Amino acid sequence: MKPLQDFLRRGFNLAEAGFNKFFGPAWNPLYQLGALGFFFFWTIIASGVYVYAVFDTSVIGAYQSVDYMTNEQWYLGGVMRSLHRYASDGLVFIMMLHMLREFSYRRLYGKRWFSWITGAPILWLAYTAGISGYWLVWYKLAQYVATATTEWLDWIPVFGGTIARNLLTEGSTTDRFFTLLVFMHIAIPLIMGLLLWLHLNRISRARINPARGLGIGVFVMMLALSLVKPAVSQGGPADLNTVVSVINLDWFYLGLYPLLDHFPGDQVWFLAAILTLLVIIMPWVTPRKDPRPVVIDLDNCNGCTRCVVDCPYGALTMGPRTDDQPFEGEPVVDASQCVACGICIGACPSATPFRSAKELKTGIDLPDRTLDSLRNQTLEAAEGLSGEARIIVFGCDHAVDLHKLGLPDVAAVSMPCVAMLPPSFIDFILSRNLADGVFLTGCHKGNCYNRFGRRWMDARLAGERDPYLRARVPRERIAICWASAVQGKTLAQQITAFHERLKTMQDVPHIRRRKRRDTPKQEGGNV
Repeated sequence: MKPLQDFLRRGFNLAEAGFNKFFGPAWNPLYQLGALGFFFFWTIIASGVYVYAVFDTSVIGAYQSVDYMTNEQWYLGGVMRSLHRYASDGLVFIMMLHMLREFSYRRLYGKRWFSWITGAPILWLAYTAGISGYWLVWYKLAQYVATATTEWLDWIPVFGGTIARNLLTEGSTTDRFFTLLVFMHIAIPLIMGLLLWLHLNRISRARINPARGLGIGVFVMMLALSLVKPAVSQGGPADLNTVVSVINLDWFYLGLYPLLDHFPGDQVWFLAAILTLLVIIMPWVTPRKDPRPVVIDLDNCNGCTRCVVDCPYGALTMGPRTDDQPFEGEPVVDASQCVACGICIGACPSATPFRSAKELKTGIDLPDRTLDSLRNQTLEAAEGLSGEARIIVFGCDHAVDLHKLGLPDVAAVSMPCVAMLPPSFIDFILSRNLADGVFLTGCHKGNCYNRFGRRWMDARLAGERDPYLRARVPRERIAICWASAVQGKTLAQQITAFHERLKTMQDVPHIRRRKRRDTPKQEGGNV
Protein backbone atom coordinates (compact mmCIF):
# COMPACT_ATOMS: atom_id res chain seq x y z
CA MET A 1 0.00 0.00 0.00
CA LYS A 2 2.72 2.50 0.96
CA PRO A 3 4.68 2.15 -2.36
CA LEU A 4 1.47 2.88 -4.28
CA GLN A 5 0.71 5.88 -2.08
CA ASP A 6 4.26 7.18 -2.47
CA PHE A 7 4.03 6.83 -6.26
CA LEU A 8 0.70 8.66 -6.40
CA ARG A 9 1.86 11.30 -3.96
CA ARG A 10 4.90 12.07 -6.07
CA GLY A 11 2.65 12.44 -9.11
CA PHE A 12 0.36 14.83 -7.26
CA ASN A 13 3.34 16.81 -5.96
CA LEU A 14 4.68 17.25 -9.47
CA ALA A 15 1.24 18.22 -10.81
CA GLU A 16 0.74 20.69 -7.96
CA ALA A 17 4.13 22.25 -8.67
CA GLY A 18 3.12 22.69 -12.30
CA PHE A 19 -0.18 24.34 -11.39
CA ASN A 20 1.61 26.59 -8.91
CA LYS A 21 3.91 27.75 -11.66
CA PHE A 22 1.04 28.77 -13.96
CA PHE A 23 -1.75 29.74 -11.53
CA GLY A 24 -0.07 30.29 -8.18
CA PRO A 25 -0.98 28.51 -4.92
CA ALA A 26 -4.12 30.62 -4.38
CA TRP A 27 -5.71 29.36 -7.62
CA ASN A 28 -4.24 25.87 -7.69
CA PRO A 29 -7.25 23.57 -8.34
CA LEU A 30 -5.55 20.56 -6.72
CA TYR A 31 -5.45 22.47 -3.43
CA GLN A 32 -9.19 23.15 -3.60
CA LEU A 33 -10.73 19.90 -4.85
CA GLY A 34 -13.29 19.75 -2.05
CA ALA A 35 -14.32 23.37 -2.62
CA LEU A 36 -14.53 22.77 -6.38
CA GLY A 37 -16.79 19.79 -5.69
CA PHE A 38 -19.15 22.09 -3.81
CA PHE A 39 -18.93 24.62 -6.65
CA PHE A 40 -20.08 22.00 -9.16
CA PHE A 41 -22.77 20.87 -6.72
CA TRP A 42 -24.19 24.42 -6.42
CA THR A 43 -24.06 24.76 -10.23
CA ILE A 44 -26.02 21.55 -10.62
CA ILE A 45 -28.67 22.75 -8.16
CA ALA A 46 -29.00 26.20 -9.75
CA SER A 47 -29.19 24.94 -13.35
CA GLY A 48 -31.44 22.08 -12.28
CA VAL A 49 -34.03 24.48 -10.89
CA TYR A 50 -34.41 26.13 -14.30
CA VAL A 51 -34.40 22.84 -16.21
CA TYR A 52 -37.09 21.45 -13.89
CA ALA A 53 -39.23 24.56 -14.41
CA VAL A 54 -39.29 23.94 -18.17
CA PHE A 55 -39.25 20.13 -18.06
CA ASP A 56 -42.43 18.16 -18.79
CA THR A 57 -42.63 15.22 -16.37
CA SER A 58 -44.78 13.07 -18.65
CA VAL A 59 -43.49 10.17 -20.75
CA ILE A 60 -44.49 11.82 -24.01
CA GLY A 61 -43.58 15.37 -23.08
CA ALA A 62 -40.17 14.68 -21.50
CA TYR A 63 -38.18 14.36 -24.71
CA GLN A 64 -40.10 17.18 -26.38
CA SER A 65 -39.48 19.63 -23.53
CA VAL A 66 -35.77 18.83 -23.45
CA ASP A 67 -35.59 19.09 -27.24
CA TYR A 68 -37.28 22.50 -27.02
CA MET A 69 -34.71 23.70 -24.46
CA THR A 70 -31.81 22.38 -26.51
CA ASN A 71 -32.79 23.66 -29.96
CA GLU A 72 -35.37 26.44 -29.77
CA GLN A 73 -34.28 27.97 -26.47
CA TRP A 74 -30.59 27.18 -26.94
CA TYR A 75 -29.53 30.62 -25.66
CA LEU A 76 -30.92 29.90 -22.16
CA GLY A 77 -32.52 26.49 -21.73
CA GLY A 78 -29.86 24.80 -23.87
CA VAL A 79 -27.09 26.51 -21.92
CA MET A 80 -28.69 25.55 -18.62
CA ARG A 81 -29.03 21.93 -19.70
CA SER A 82 -25.39 21.85 -20.80
CA LEU A 83 -24.21 23.49 -17.57
CA HIS A 84 -26.24 20.91 -15.65
CA ARG A 85 -24.58 18.11 -17.60
CA TYR A 86 -21.00 19.36 -17.48
CA ALA A 87 -21.20 20.32 -13.81
CA SER A 88 -22.39 16.78 -13.08
CA ASP A 89 -19.41 15.35 -14.96
CA GLY A 90 -17.11 17.76 -13.14
CA LEU A 91 -18.52 16.79 -9.74
CA VAL A 92 -17.88 13.09 -10.24
CA PHE A 93 -14.41 13.68 -11.65
CA ILE A 94 -13.44 16.03 -8.81
CA MET A 95 -14.81 13.64 -6.18
CA MET A 96 -12.79 10.72 -7.54
CA LEU A 97 -9.65 12.87 -7.84
CA HIS A 98 -10.19 14.18 -4.29
CA MET A 99 -10.44 10.66 -2.86
CA LEU A 100 -7.36 9.54 -4.80
CA ARG A 101 -5.36 12.53 -3.57
CA GLU A 102 -6.40 12.05 0.05
CA PHE A 103 -5.42 8.38 -0.27
CA SER A 104 -2.01 9.28 -1.71
CA TYR A 105 -1.33 11.74 1.14
CA ARG A 106 -2.52 9.15 3.70
CA ARG A 107 -5.21 11.46 5.03
CA LEU A 108 -7.57 8.62 5.77
CA TYR A 109 -5.96 6.87 8.72
CA GLY A 110 -6.50 7.26 12.42
CA LYS A 111 -8.99 9.93 13.43
CA ARG A 112 -9.53 10.92 9.79
CA TRP A 113 -11.42 7.72 8.97
CA PHE A 114 -14.82 9.38 9.41
CA SER A 115 -14.45 11.83 6.53
CA TRP A 116 -13.10 9.05 4.33
CA ILE A 117 -15.90 6.53 4.76
CA THR A 118 -18.65 9.17 4.53
CA GLY A 119 -17.25 10.04 1.11
CA ALA A 120 -18.03 6.55 -0.29
CA PRO A 121 -21.86 6.84 -0.22
CA ILE A 122 -21.63 10.40 -1.57
CA LEU A 123 -19.81 9.06 -4.63
CA TRP A 124 -22.45 6.36 -5.12
CA LEU A 125 -25.24 8.93 -4.83
CA ALA A 126 -23.53 11.21 -7.36
CA TYR A 127 -23.42 8.37 -9.88
CA THR A 128 -27.01 7.41 -9.14
CA ALA A 129 -28.21 10.98 -9.63
CA GLY A 130 -26.32 11.19 -12.91
CA ILE A 131 -27.68 7.92 -14.25
CA SER A 132 -31.26 8.86 -13.30
CA GLY A 133 -30.71 12.09 -15.21
CA TYR A 134 -30.23 10.08 -18.40
CA TRP A 135 -33.61 8.44 -17.91
CA LEU A 136 -35.45 11.75 -17.74
CA VAL A 137 -34.27 12.93 -21.16
CA TRP A 138 -35.91 9.79 -22.53
CA TYR A 139 -33.97 9.36 -25.76
CA LYS A 140 -32.28 6.25 -27.21
CA LEU A 141 -29.36 6.26 -24.76
CA ALA A 142 -31.79 6.81 -21.89
CA GLN A 143 -33.80 3.81 -23.04
CA TYR A 144 -30.71 1.61 -22.99
CA VAL A 145 -29.65 2.91 -19.56
CA ALA A 146 -33.14 2.50 -18.10
CA THR A 147 -33.55 -1.05 -19.41
CA ALA A 148 -30.10 -2.20 -18.28
CA THR A 149 -30.45 -0.54 -14.87
CA THR A 150 -33.89 -1.93 -14.07
CA GLU A 151 -32.83 -5.44 -15.09
CA TRP A 152 -29.77 -5.08 -12.86
CA LEU A 153 -31.86 -3.82 -9.93
CA ASP A 154 -34.25 -6.73 -10.33
CA TRP A 155 -31.45 -9.06 -9.27
CA ILE A 156 -32.00 -7.70 -5.76
CA PRO A 157 -34.58 -9.99 -4.08
CA VAL A 158 -36.52 -7.10 -2.52
CA PHE A 159 -37.62 -5.91 -5.98
CA GLY A 160 -38.57 -9.37 -7.18
CA GLY A 161 -38.21 -8.58 -10.87
CA THR A 162 -40.94 -5.93 -10.89
CA ILE A 163 -39.07 -2.79 -11.96
CA ALA A 164 -38.14 -3.89 -15.46
CA ARG A 165 -41.83 -4.58 -16.23
CA ASN A 166 -42.33 -0.84 -16.47
CA LEU A 167 -40.15 -0.84 -19.58
CA LEU A 168 -41.48 -3.86 -21.48
CA THR A 169 -43.61 -2.01 -24.01
CA GLU A 170 -44.42 1.55 -24.97
CA GLY A 171 -47.60 1.58 -22.90
CA SER A 172 -46.08 0.00 -19.78
CA THR A 173 -44.21 3.16 -18.79
CA THR A 174 -46.69 5.53 -17.20
CA ASP A 175 -46.55 9.19 -16.27
CA ARG A 176 -46.78 8.11 -12.64
CA PHE A 177 -43.61 6.01 -12.94
CA PHE A 178 -41.89 8.88 -14.70
CA THR A 179 -42.89 11.30 -11.95
CA LEU A 180 -41.31 8.89 -9.47
CA LEU A 181 -38.06 9.10 -11.45
CA VAL A 182 -38.18 12.89 -11.30
CA PHE A 183 -38.71 12.73 -7.54
CA MET A 184 -35.68 10.42 -7.20
CA HIS A 185 -33.53 12.70 -9.31
CA ILE A 186 -34.40 15.64 -7.03
CA ALA A 187 -34.27 13.73 -3.73
CA ILE A 188 -30.83 12.19 -4.28
CA PRO A 189 -28.97 15.56 -4.38
CA LEU A 190 -30.82 16.57 -1.20
CA ILE A 191 -29.57 13.43 0.52
CA MET A 192 -26.11 14.19 -0.85
CA GLY A 193 -26.27 17.63 0.74
CA LEU A 194 -27.01 16.05 4.11
CA LEU A 195 -24.13 13.60 3.74
CA LEU A 196 -21.79 16.40 2.66
CA TRP A 197 -22.63 18.22 5.88
CA LEU A 198 -21.87 15.01 7.78
CA HIS A 199 -18.68 14.59 5.75
CA LEU A 200 -17.41 17.96 7.02
CA ASN A 201 -18.76 17.55 10.53
CA ARG A 202 -15.35 16.85 12.09
CA ILE A 203 -13.44 19.47 10.14
CA SER A 204 -13.03 22.93 11.59
CA ARG A 205 -13.35 25.89 9.20
CA ALA A 206 -14.11 23.66 6.23
CA ARG A 207 -13.74 25.49 2.92
CA ILE A 208 -16.77 25.00 0.70
CA ASN A 209 -16.10 27.74 -1.85
CA PRO A 210 -13.05 27.91 -4.13
CA ALA A 211 -11.01 31.07 -4.61
CA ARG A 212 -13.09 33.62 -6.49
CA GLY A 213 -10.78 33.74 -9.50
CA LEU A 214 -10.67 29.96 -9.74
CA GLY A 215 -14.46 29.69 -9.48
CA ILE A 216 -14.97 32.32 -12.17
CA GLY A 217 -12.45 30.60 -14.43
CA VAL A 218 -14.11 27.20 -14.06
CA PHE A 219 -17.57 28.67 -14.71
CA VAL A 220 -16.38 30.51 -17.82
CA MET A 221 -14.87 27.28 -19.16
CA MET A 222 -18.12 25.38 -18.55
CA LEU A 223 -20.11 28.18 -20.20
CA ALA A 224 -17.79 28.19 -23.22
CA LEU A 225 -18.05 24.41 -23.49
CA SER A 226 -21.85 24.65 -23.25
CA LEU A 227 -21.89 27.03 -26.21
CA VAL A 228 -19.29 25.25 -28.35
CA LYS A 229 -20.38 21.68 -27.63
CA PRO A 230 -23.86 21.74 -26.09
CA ALA A 231 -25.43 18.64 -24.56
CA VAL A 232 -27.80 17.07 -27.10
CA SER A 233 -30.21 14.12 -27.29
CA GLN A 234 -28.72 11.79 -29.89
CA GLY A 235 -30.74 9.13 -31.68
CA GLY A 236 -34.21 10.55 -31.24
CA PRO A 237 -36.85 9.77 -28.60
CA ALA A 238 -37.00 6.43 -26.81
CA ASP A 239 -39.20 3.72 -28.34
CA LEU A 240 -39.82 0.70 -26.13
CA ASN A 241 -41.24 -1.23 -29.09
CA THR A 242 -37.74 -1.41 -30.54
CA VAL A 243 -34.43 -2.65 -29.11
CA VAL A 244 -31.56 -0.18 -28.95
CA SER A 245 -28.66 -1.81 -30.79
CA VAL A 246 -26.20 1.01 -31.51
CA ILE A 247 -25.55 3.89 -29.09
CA ASN A 248 -22.80 6.37 -28.33
CA LEU A 249 -22.01 5.30 -24.80
CA ASP A 250 -20.91 7.87 -22.24
CA TRP A 251 -17.93 6.01 -20.78
CA PHE A 252 -17.45 8.54 -18.04
CA TYR A 253 -20.74 7.73 -16.31
CA LEU A 254 -21.68 4.45 -17.94
CA GLY A 255 -18.42 2.52 -18.01
CA LEU A 256 -19.97 -0.24 -15.88
CA TYR A 257 -22.83 -0.95 -18.29
CA PRO A 258 -20.94 -3.07 -20.85
CA LEU A 259 -20.32 -5.53 -17.99
CA LEU A 260 -24.08 -5.97 -17.69
CA ASP A 261 -24.17 -7.11 -21.32
CA HIS A 262 -21.57 -9.84 -20.73
CA PHE A 263 -22.00 -10.96 -17.10
CA PRO A 264 -25.00 -11.86 -14.96
CA GLY A 265 -26.32 -9.08 -12.75
CA ASP A 266 -25.42 -10.85 -9.51
CA GLN A 267 -21.75 -10.99 -10.52
CA VAL A 268 -21.73 -7.27 -11.31
CA TRP A 269 -23.40 -6.58 -7.95
CA PHE A 270 -20.71 -8.68 -6.26
CA LEU A 271 -17.97 -6.71 -8.03
CA ALA A 272 -19.55 -3.37 -7.05
CA ALA A 273 -19.94 -4.52 -3.45
CA ILE A 274 -16.31 -5.66 -3.23
CA LEU A 275 -15.01 -2.38 -4.64
CA THR A 276 -17.19 -0.39 -2.24
CA LEU A 277 -16.08 -2.50 0.71
CA LEU A 278 -12.42 -2.04 -0.21
CA VAL A 279 -12.89 1.73 -0.24
CA ILE A 280 -14.63 1.70 3.14
CA ILE A 281 -12.09 -0.48 4.94
CA MET A 282 -9.09 1.30 3.45
CA PRO A 283 -8.32 3.27 6.67
CA TRP A 284 -7.79 -0.03 8.50
CA VAL A 285 -5.99 -2.04 5.80
CA THR A 286 -2.55 -0.89 6.93
CA PRO A 287 -2.04 -1.49 10.69
CA ARG A 288 -1.05 1.73 12.42
CA LYS A 289 -0.56 2.85 15.98
CA ASP A 290 -2.29 6.17 16.40
CA PRO A 291 -0.49 8.76 18.52
CA ARG A 292 -2.19 9.60 21.79
CA PRO A 293 -4.28 12.79 21.86
CA VAL A 294 -3.21 15.95 23.66
CA VAL A 295 -3.66 16.24 27.40
CA ILE A 296 -4.53 19.29 29.49
CA ASP A 297 -2.46 20.38 32.50
CA LEU A 298 -4.75 22.72 34.45
CA ASP A 299 -1.89 23.84 36.70
CA ASN A 300 -0.43 25.61 33.66
CA CYS A 301 -3.67 26.56 31.86
CA ASN A 302 -5.48 29.88 32.25
CA GLY A 303 -8.31 29.03 29.84
CA CYS A 304 -7.23 31.57 27.20
CA THR A 305 -9.00 29.55 24.39
CA ARG A 306 -6.10 29.93 21.91
CA CYS A 307 -5.71 26.17 21.54
CA VAL A 308 -9.45 25.81 20.86
CA VAL A 309 -9.38 28.54 18.21
CA ASP A 310 -6.33 27.11 16.41
CA CYS A 311 -7.34 23.41 16.34
CA PRO A 312 -7.97 22.43 12.68
CA TYR A 313 -10.21 19.49 13.58
CA GLY A 314 -12.58 20.80 16.23
CA ALA A 315 -11.05 18.43 18.77
CA LEU A 316 -11.01 21.08 21.51
CA THR A 317 -13.89 22.90 23.12
CA MET A 318 -14.20 25.06 26.21
CA GLY A 319 -15.92 23.65 29.26
CA PRO A 320 -16.48 24.77 32.86
CA ARG A 321 -13.47 24.90 35.13
CA THR A 322 -12.95 21.75 37.21
CA ASP A 323 -10.28 23.05 39.61
CA ASP A 324 -10.10 25.91 42.11
CA GLN A 325 -8.21 28.36 39.91
CA PRO A 326 -10.01 31.67 39.20
CA PHE A 327 -10.49 31.18 35.47
CA GLU A 328 -13.74 30.94 33.53
CA GLY A 329 -13.15 27.70 31.65
CA GLU A 330 -10.78 24.99 30.51
CA PRO A 331 -10.15 23.14 27.24
CA VAL A 332 -11.88 19.79 26.82
CA VAL A 333 -10.29 17.25 24.46
CA ASP A 334 -12.37 15.05 22.16
CA ALA A 335 -9.99 12.12 21.79
CA SER A 336 -11.96 10.75 18.83
CA GLN A 337 -11.08 13.83 16.75
CA CYS A 338 -7.57 14.76 17.92
CA VAL A 339 -4.93 13.74 15.34
CA ALA A 340 -1.98 14.80 17.55
CA CYS A 341 -0.77 17.48 15.14
CA GLY A 342 0.51 19.64 18.02
CA ILE A 343 -0.74 22.94 16.56
CA CYS A 344 -2.52 23.69 19.83
CA ILE A 345 0.81 23.47 21.68
CA GLY A 346 2.30 26.15 19.47
CA ALA A 347 -0.69 28.34 20.36
CA CYS A 348 -0.37 27.95 24.14
CA PRO A 349 1.11 31.02 25.92
CA SER A 350 2.68 28.79 28.58
CA ALA A 351 4.63 26.87 25.91
CA THR A 352 7.89 28.76 26.25
CA PRO A 353 11.40 27.30 26.52
CA PHE A 354 12.51 30.25 28.69
CA ARG A 355 10.87 28.67 31.72
CA SER A 356 13.60 27.55 34.10
CA ALA A 357 11.86 24.41 35.38
CA LYS A 358 13.87 21.22 35.03
CA GLU A 359 11.03 19.65 33.06
CA LEU A 360 9.14 22.01 30.77
CA LYS A 361 5.41 21.88 31.48
CA THR A 362 2.73 23.59 29.43
CA GLY A 363 -1.04 23.94 29.57
CA ILE A 364 -1.56 21.48 26.71
CA ASP A 365 0.88 18.86 25.49
CA LEU A 366 1.36 15.69 23.48
CA PRO A 367 2.19 12.73 25.72
CA ASP A 368 4.18 11.03 22.94
CA ARG A 369 6.07 14.14 21.77
CA THR A 370 6.16 16.62 24.62
CA LEU A 371 7.27 20.22 24.46
CA ASP A 372 10.02 19.32 26.90
CA SER A 373 11.37 16.75 24.45
CA LEU A 374 11.19 19.38 21.71
CA ARG A 375 13.30 21.74 23.80
CA ASN A 376 15.79 18.94 24.50
CA GLN A 377 15.99 18.15 20.79
CA THR A 378 16.65 21.81 20.09
CA LEU A 379 19.42 22.00 22.68
CA GLU A 380 21.01 18.80 21.36
CA ALA A 381 20.83 20.14 17.81
CA ALA A 382 22.57 23.33 18.93
CA GLU A 383 25.29 21.38 20.72
CA GLY A 384 26.21 19.62 17.50
CA LEU A 385 26.58 22.79 15.46
CA SER A 386 29.85 24.46 14.52
CA GLY A 387 30.98 27.05 12.03
CA GLU A 388 30.39 30.75 11.63
CA ALA A 389 26.78 30.55 10.38
CA ARG A 390 24.98 27.92 12.43
CA ILE A 391 21.39 27.12 11.42
CA ILE A 392 18.66 25.11 13.12
CA VAL A 393 15.94 23.96 10.73
CA PHE A 394 12.47 23.20 12.10
CA GLY A 395 10.22 21.22 9.82
CA CYS A 396 7.22 18.97 9.41
CA ASP A 397 7.20 15.16 9.43
CA HIS A 398 5.01 15.17 6.31
CA ALA A 399 7.18 17.38 4.08
CA VAL A 400 10.85 17.08 3.07
CA ASP A 401 12.87 14.59 5.13
CA LEU A 402 15.18 17.05 6.90
CA HIS A 403 17.65 14.42 8.04
CA LYS A 404 18.57 13.66 4.42
CA LEU A 405 19.66 17.20 3.60
CA GLY A 406 23.24 16.70 4.81
CA LEU A 407 24.17 20.39 4.79
CA PRO A 408 27.14 21.80 6.74
CA ASP A 409 26.49 24.00 9.78
CA VAL A 410 22.86 22.86 9.76
CA ALA A 411 20.92 20.83 12.35
CA ALA A 412 17.33 19.67 11.87
CA VAL A 413 14.40 19.15 14.23
CA SER A 414 11.19 17.62 12.89
CA MET A 415 7.72 17.53 14.46
CA PRO A 416 4.14 16.52 13.51
CA CYS A 417 3.49 20.04 12.20
CA VAL A 418 5.79 23.06 12.12
CA ALA A 419 3.03 25.08 13.83
CA MET A 420 3.68 22.98 16.94
CA LEU A 421 6.74 25.19 17.40
CA PRO A 422 5.90 28.16 19.65
CA PRO A 423 7.40 31.42 18.30
CA SER A 424 9.19 31.81 21.64
CA PHE A 425 11.50 28.95 20.59
CA ILE A 426 12.90 31.15 17.84
CA ASP A 427 13.49 33.93 20.38
CA PHE A 428 15.08 31.39 22.73
CA ILE A 429 17.52 30.12 20.12
CA LEU A 430 18.66 33.52 18.88
CA SER A 431 18.76 35.32 22.23
CA ARG A 432 20.70 32.48 23.87
CA ASN A 433 23.04 32.33 20.87
CA LEU A 434 22.28 28.67 20.31
CA ALA A 435 22.39 29.29 16.56
CA ASP A 436 22.95 32.17 14.19
CA GLY A 437 19.77 31.60 12.23
CA VAL A 438 16.48 29.72 12.34
CA PHE A 439 14.98 28.21 9.21
CA LEU A 440 11.33 27.09 9.10
CA THR A 441 9.91 24.69 6.57
CA GLY A 442 6.87 22.50 6.12
CA CYS A 443 4.20 21.51 3.64
CA HIS A 444 3.81 23.60 0.51
CA LYS A 445 1.43 26.55 0.48
CA GLY A 446 -2.16 25.37 0.08
CA ASN A 447 -1.30 21.75 0.87
CA CYS A 448 -0.66 21.61 4.61
CA TYR A 449 -1.06 18.05 5.89
CA ASN A 450 -2.71 19.45 9.02
CA ARG A 451 -4.68 22.09 7.09
CA PHE A 452 -3.74 25.30 8.92
CA GLY A 453 -0.23 24.69 10.21
CA ARG A 454 1.59 26.79 7.63
CA ARG A 455 -1.03 29.53 7.72
CA TRP A 456 -1.00 29.82 11.51
CA MET A 457 2.80 29.90 11.62
CA ASP A 458 2.95 32.67 9.02
CA ALA A 459 0.38 34.68 10.98
CA ARG A 460 2.22 34.25 14.28
CA LEU A 461 5.50 35.41 12.81
CA ALA A 462 3.79 38.37 11.16
CA GLY A 463 2.23 39.45 14.44
CA GLU A 464 -1.29 38.72 13.20
CA ARG A 465 -2.09 35.80 15.48
CA ASP A 466 -1.33 34.88 19.07
CA PRO A 467 1.22 33.98 20.24
CA TYR A 468 3.26 36.62 18.42
CA LEU A 469 6.96 36.51 17.72
CA ARG A 470 8.41 39.26 19.92
CA ALA A 471 9.56 42.44 18.19
CA ARG A 472 13.06 42.13 19.63
CA VAL A 473 13.80 39.03 17.52
CA PRO A 474 15.98 39.97 14.50
CA ARG A 475 13.91 38.97 11.48
CA GLU A 476 16.93 38.87 9.19
CA ARG A 477 18.03 35.76 11.09
CA ILE A 478 14.83 33.92 10.19
CA ALA A 479 14.02 32.31 6.85
CA ILE A 480 11.08 30.27 5.58
CA CYS A 481 10.61 27.90 2.68
CA TRP A 482 7.38 25.95 2.33
CA ALA A 483 8.28 22.89 0.25
CA SER A 484 6.53 19.64 -0.62
CA ALA A 485 8.13 16.24 -0.08
CA VAL A 486 9.59 16.22 -3.62
CA GLN A 487 11.17 19.67 -3.33
CA GLY A 488 14.16 18.66 -1.23
CA LYS A 489 16.56 20.18 -3.76
CA THR A 490 14.74 23.51 -3.66
CA LEU A 491 14.76 23.49 0.13
CA ALA A 492 18.48 22.72 0.24
CA GLN A 493 19.16 25.62 -2.13
CA GLN A 494 17.12 27.98 0.06
CA ILE A 495 18.93 26.89 3.22
CA THR A 496 22.32 27.29 1.49
CA ALA A 497 21.38 30.79 0.35
CA PHE A 498 20.30 31.66 3.91
CA HIS A 499 23.60 30.27 5.18
CA GLU A 500 25.52 32.58 2.81
CA ARG A 501 23.48 35.59 3.92
CA LEU A 502 24.23 34.85 7.56
CA LYS A 503 27.95 34.66 6.81
CA THR A 504 27.92 38.12 5.27
CA MET A 505 26.32 39.75 8.30
CA GLN A 506 28.89 41.69 10.25
CA ASP A 507 27.32 40.91 13.61
CA VAL A 508 27.22 37.12 13.26
CA PRO A 509 28.73 35.74 16.50
CA HIS A 510 31.42 33.05 16.26
CA ILE A 511 31.02 29.61 17.74
CA ARG A 512 33.36 30.36 20.64
CA ARG A 513 30.86 32.94 21.93
CA ARG A 514 27.81 30.68 21.76
CA LYS A 515 27.35 30.56 25.55
CA ARG A 516 26.72 34.29 25.72
CA ARG A 517 23.20 35.11 26.96
CA ASP A 518 22.78 38.68 25.82
CA THR A 519 19.94 39.45 23.45
CA PRO A 520 20.55 40.97 20.03
CA LYS A 521 19.10 44.47 19.98
CA GLN A 522 18.33 44.68 16.28
CA GLU A 523 14.69 44.69 15.28
CA GLY A 524 13.79 43.69 11.78
CA GLY A 525 10.68 43.88 9.65
CA ASN A 526 8.32 41.15 8.54
CA VAL A 527 9.63 37.73 7.66
